[in-house]
Amino acid sequence: MLDYRPFSSLGRMDIDWLSARYHFSFANYFDPARMGWGPLRVWNDDKIRAKSGFDPHPHRDMEIITYVRTGAISHADSLGNRGRTEAGQIQVMSAGTGIQHAEYNLEDADTTLFQIWITPAAPGLKPRWETRTLPGVDDKNRLIPLASGQGLPETMGIYQDATLYVAHLEAGGEIAHQLAPGRKAYVVGFLGQAEVNGQLLNARDGLAVADVDLLTLTAQGSGSLLLADLPG
Repeated sequence: MLDYRPFSSLGRMDIDWLSARYHFSFANYFDPARMGWGPLRVWNDDKIRAKSGFDPHPHRDMEIITYVRTGAISHADSLGNRGRTEAGQIQVMSAGTGIQHAEYNLEDADTTLFQIWITPAAPGLKPRWETRTLPGVDDKNRLIPLASGQGLPETMGIYQDATLYVAHLEAGGEIAHQLAPGRKAYVVGFLGQAEVNGQLLNARDGLAVADVDLLTLTAQGSGSLLLADLPG
């Protein structure tokens, strides 16, 4: 089953400092058919204006992954963590028993990013935050694991049996990804175009996948996408 979700169908919010699109029900957007996908609860596509951002606010019992597409985001939290995550990098925050954080675009231009929330395997975990550059994140024509709770090497850990991958496809490039029985996937393009099992994804479209054994990602020209491999 492939459930194609074009960018134009996403929930939306536009205010003076933030332009947001929602793949799943969030904030002012509610769609009972889009409440999550396995443990994937939120996939927000945000444009944050220069010199603005999210003031301090709390979270708990959620794995929050931020993938920066352009610009940079600066983080500060109640644990004393401070850091800046640039385009092509990710940060991971496990909210656990509770954490308060702020996210600001301190740059001179807009920042664009995906914020992805995954429910953890258990509540009440120790909160934490991390950002770093991962090896091979610019490699072409392969799936590069970014964040994982599946014990994959050279990834940032999350507390769930899930993995977030990035792929940068060159023209004519193709990648195959095996989904184990009972698992799901969610795929979002962010540059160019790519086909997933024959379904064309334009930049910022989404695709929910279930009951599929093999995913074949094929470039149309060149394209980049994120793929979340998820338990059912």
